[in-house]
Amino acid sequence: MKAPTNDVDERLLVEAAKRDPARFAELYEHNVYRVYAYVSRRVNSREEAEDITADVFHHALANLKTFEWRGAPFAAWLMRIAAHRIIDRWRSSARAQGSPLTEDPQDLHMEDVEQRAALFQLVKRLPEDQRRVVVLRFVEEKSIREIAQELRRSEGAVKQLQFRALQKLRDSMEVAHA
Repeated sequence: MKAPTNDVDERLLVEAAKRDPARFAELYEHNVYRVYAYVSRRVNSREEAEDITADVFHHALANLKTFEWRGAPFAAWLMRIAAHRIIDRWRSSARAQGSPLTEDPQDLHMEDVEQRAALFQLVKRLPEDQRRVVVLRFVEEKSIREIAQELRRSEGAVKQLQFRALQKLRDSMEVAHA
């Protein structure tokens, strides 16, 4: 399956899935690894990450008709669902153990999700080679050596691409917050 290349393609996939839920499979395939990576970094076990990821997509499919396109990627909506599911697990676990919550995790996670959505938009605007390095390094959490092997480039070239990408992202974030 070809991944959506831009906002228009993704929007068309969402609209198609709204009309025919069987088309949701394309959105699932395009986003499942990203959602799993997000969840797995925030929970204690692989099984829990798999359960929450499955729950995210079940909830997304059940509520797809309520999704409104606002320019942010579909993945941002999925990440928001994931953040809520993680919070729900955290709360139920705290209640089961009789531990009071010391701060509202919702505030922390929603700010994180919003920042990630904005950053995701900026990453999409990077040149292809820089975008690929950023995704491999920070989403898939691969080492410089693994990325160099996958891209058939030297480790120095990968470090340079990463440096340039991060500099562009930093500059773009400063402009956005100015």
